[in-house]
Amino acid sequence: MKSYSNDVIEIRLASRFKSGWINRYETYYFDILLKGTRTRVGYIDLRMGYSEFLYYLGNVGYRIYEEYRGNHYAYQACQLLFACAKDLQIPYLIITCSPDNVASKKTLEKLGGKYIGEKKVPLSHPMHLQGEKIKCIYRYDIL
Repeated sequence: MKSYSNDVIEIRLASRFKSGWINRYETYYFDILLKGTRTRVGYIDLRMGYSEFLYYLGNVGYRIYEEYRGNHYAYQACQLLFACAKDLQIPYLIITCSPDNVASKKTLEKLGGKYIGEKKVPLSHPMHLQGEKIKCIYRYDIL
């Protein structure tokens, strides 16, 4: 799989593996790098498939390291990951965040997906057991 870049950052495949608490799903894990450098500013992953489990977890997860926040790297990395998803013929992606995560909510709104709403995480879901009771859910049509 190729890397994806814009004028500022690059996402480069670091690993591909099967993951999951209950259901196994394939995951592509990308480093987010400043373009043309080895400076890693965070990571983003693409979780393949659709299930109730992934509906609350999301098909995409990302983290920007604290010292690099405020530069819109998460937004840009998501845009690059959308290009990857298109190459993989993925019809849509679900991305979720906690209601109190203001930065992620702004990123997800700026990406222009459809806001599905705040949904209660089922009691049986591992995220609920870790304290995640409600998720804001967004859908992004890719194809």
